[in-house]
Amino acid sequence: MSDANAIKHVASPLARQTLLDGDLTRPVAGVRPIRLLPWVQVVKIGGRSIMDRGPEAILPIVEELRSLLPEHRLLILTGAGIRARHLYGVGLDLGLPVGSLAPLAASEAGQNGHILASLLSADGVSYVEHDTIASRLSIHLSAARAVVGSAFPPFHHHEFPGSRIPIHRADVGAFLLADALGAAGLTIVEDVDGLYDSDPNAPGGDKATLIRETSAADLAKAAGTLPFDRALIDAMATARHIERVQLVNGRVPGRLTAALRGEHVGTIIRTGARAG
Repeated sequence: MSDANAIKHVASPLARQTLLDGDLTRPVAGVRPIRLLPWVQVVKIGGRSIMDRGPEAILPIVEELRSLLPEHRLLILTGAGIRARHLYGVGLDLGLPVGSLAPLAASEAGQNGHILASLLSADGVSYVEHDTIASRLSIHLSAARAVVGSAFPPFHHHEFPGSRIPIHRADVGAFLLADALGAAGLTIVEDVDGLYDSDPNAPGGDKATLIRETSAADLAKAAGTLPFDRALIDAMATARHIERVQLVNGRVPGRLTAALRGEHVGTIIRTGARAG
């Protein structure tokens, strides 16, 4: 009987302990996780800044992505645009909770992804849903050099409270996914050259100065608008793999290509992740 009992016991530092006790779980949870796909580059394409601008903005970025396929394996994620803002407006008028607004906006991000994937379909690129990215991404990237998905995190009805508008949108979703995969890097493609010390599109914006490099810790102390979701700063603070994110202007040909080659062509934001 004693031998049978011994077989059933598994030595573990968490055995018979509550997983809510941080002192007990920290030594185990603090271990650096394995990079699952260290060779994939994650590229987030802005919805309002790129996709909403139609052919004049979409087709050049499609051609640049196509030219990058022999050089990189890409996970291309799309954000939502102006139609999501309309959805938010209608949903708020109806009194929908924040968690119900999240999937509505995510649906537009998915539509933008389908458009982008269709334009790249001749190169074997297809659109995949969140569950495929979570469990079968490596198979798709073995068959093709890139796949397209929605950048919105799949929080949906579980979106965190604190705001009437979902705070975890496409920029946050792209970062969380890149960090979870242990990706080679994350590049955010917008319609500005990077992060400025003031809004370059506001009155007097011609005096705005480009910030070529900063950190999430410094941005957390600063007020004002940002060209990405402010919740991204919180996500960066707890990063495990992605040490920096570069924000580049997708309206300038070659900027994305240079960024993926490691060049400094926009604003680099250092996260809380440590090298090693």
